[in-house]
Amino acid sequence: MAIFDQNKFADWLQTNKVGPYGIGQCATYVRKALEAAGCNTSGHPSAAKDWGPTLVRIGFQQIDLKGTYTAEKGDIVVFEASPATPEYGHMGGFDGSHWISDFQQDDMWPSKRARVQKTPYKIYRIVGGNVPRSTWN
Repeated sequence: MAIFDQNKFADWLQTNKVGPYGIGQCATYVRKALEAAGCNTSGHPSAAKDWGPTLVRIGFQQIDLKGTYTAEKGDIVVFEASPATPEYGHMGGFDGSHWISDFQQDDMWPSKRARVQKTPYKIYRIVGGNVPRSTWN
């Protein structure tokens, strides 16, 4: 299982984001942030929508969204493919203040269209002994 440094993850996303809009490289940017944080992403998929099993393999767990959800630094959202997130879906990471993929998003939703259409998504979080205590918030 991975040792996941939430601060390195967040720092990488903040430092490397592009302008106000994405460039279609969300999975690449989140993958590089995961690697900077200490995760082995070998065998990863190219499409953002397919990242769930890889996240679970490296120690993340899917969050139950039936109750109230509050984002935590290091959380990752994976959106299914839809008209709002064509073909490859979308993914982003939470830096403690903002959702970032290859750009800083206004909120968890990658676009207004995805928010209006309620594009299905799952949220993943690394928990317990996988995170060094020095990085817990």
